[in-house]
Amino acid sequence: MTKTRKRRHGGSSAKREAIAAKRPPMLPTLKRNLPIVEPLDQGQIERIDHESMRILEEVGVIYRDEIALRQWKEAGAKVEGELVKADRGLIRELIKSIPSNITLNARDPQKTVKLGGPHSIFVPMTGAPYLRDLEDVRRNPTIEDLSMFHKLCQSLPAIHSSAHHILEPMDLPVAWRHMHITYSSMKYSDKTFMGMTTSPKNAQDVMDMCAILFGEEYIQENPVCTGNVNGNSPLVWDETMLGALRSFAARNQPILCSPFVLGGANTPASVVPSVVQLNAEALSCLAYSQIVRKGTPVIYGHYLSTVNMKSGAPMAGTPEISLMNFMIGQMARFYDVPWRTSNTLGGAKTFDAQAGYESASTMMSVLLSGAHYIWHSAGWNEAGMHCSVAKFVVDAEQCAMGYRMTEGPRWDDFDEALAAVRDIGPGGHYLGHPHTLENFERGFFMPELFDNNSIEQWKAEGSVEITERALKYAKKLLREYEEPKLDEAKNEELLAYIAKRQEEIPEDGGLNQDY
Repeated sequence: MTKTRKRRHGGSSAKREAIAAKRPPMLPTLKRNLPIVEPLDQGQIERIDHESMRILEEVGVIYRDEIALRQWKEAGAKVEGELVKADRGLIRELIKSIPSNITLNARDPQKTVKLGGPHSIFVPMTGAPYLRDLEDVRRNPTIEDLSMFHKLCQSLPAIHSSAHHILEPMDLPVAWRHMHITYSSMKYSDKTFMGMTTSPKNAQDVMDMCAILFGEEYIQENPVCTGNVNGNSPLVWDETMLGALRSFAARNQPILCSPFVLGGANTPASVVPSVVQLNAEALSCLAYSQIVRKGTPVIYGHYLSTVNMKSGAPMAGTPEISLMNFMIGQMARFYDVPWRTSNTLGGAKTFDAQAGYESASTMMSVLLSGAHYIWHSAGWNEAGMHCSVAKFVVDAEQCAMGYRMTEGPRWDDFDEALAAVRDIGPGGHYLGHPHTLENFERGFFMPELFDNNSIEQWKAEGSVEITERALKYAKKLLREYEEPKLDEAKNEELLAYIAKRQEEIPEDGGLNQDY
């Protein structure tokens, strides 16, 4: 008589929960062990460098900022009104002092991370004016929604930072928003975070709050927070961004120097010339940062998109973006500076197949380009117009999968695994072997949010699609979330600072007033 094996209902889910319970609170800094894709030979790298330097020398860059113009003139550049022309010798001398590696110190020292060389981190998206919420409804965000995302950042192992305004809290006055965003980043996660650079004064508030949390002396010696400044491509930097850069540099905090590229619209409609222009713009900001404060940590940044020439809409996941990422990585390494790129970008309106394809295409090129600060790694959709809760958690799991791939092959159990081959021999199976039992959790990545069961089991369990599955998972993470409590004295000081500044800053922003 043939014995029938009874299916153990709930076994797989119980095992999955046990694995989740052992999940680390955060994966360490990613140390890449895969070869990097480098399409440029040495002669092509030098040609891009040469043409970028010619742009800086002969075309020039506009700085709409009197302080920057004065500083460039004092440094030896040629200043014609708002136009700065700097020779390559000056640019090269200035960027020499940029640190090749950065340590970003977190509130929890165990979550401190490194940037540069083989070391990379995943940072979630920022800047969305809308969200798709826990019920997948597209709506205006609130500060409570932002705090929810910061809690998710704390809970997702492959996310190394809580960023800052993952979405815009529309229920707060714009003039005060930056402080509440910073407080939420600090309160609900003890990972590293970003600071708002929406104006020089806002950046100064963020720096003051960092000084409260970590101590003034500490932040003067230790990076704790990153900021981002965007250029106005082609070849323009404005007072708002440059002033914010100075606020961060004054406290020795890293700034991402990021030209904003819409390929074909504000750069030439050609890949290599676009990289030449972007490279010149990035160098112009990197060099200026060292005029402000020699040795201040900065990151070669960019935001890459190509423009649909039929509609004018920005596109994500295109082959040209991948090529530009590979090339920009080579240029950053040529100058020996850490660099930033954007990850999991998509133009889809919902979390559909388009969103998945665009994000996967972007992530693969990002991981193989050697980027250090991998921004917009979770949630981005609709060309950045909304952050999707469902996509946020799935993107984070994709980052964990990318992390595992980029670590490269493991050899630490090589001999034990080959011994298992001899133990099992022809025709056997490995499911009960001691090596399998010891290594099943780490041997092969097991996604929690993908369904790999038979279609019969999938139907029996309700035919749940990825969006619904992801939202259930997000709700579970939020139920299980444990707040990493701030020191009470520091918490009170932060709240007092916010209250004081709100009294000083008019709710309407005090347009045309100095406050």
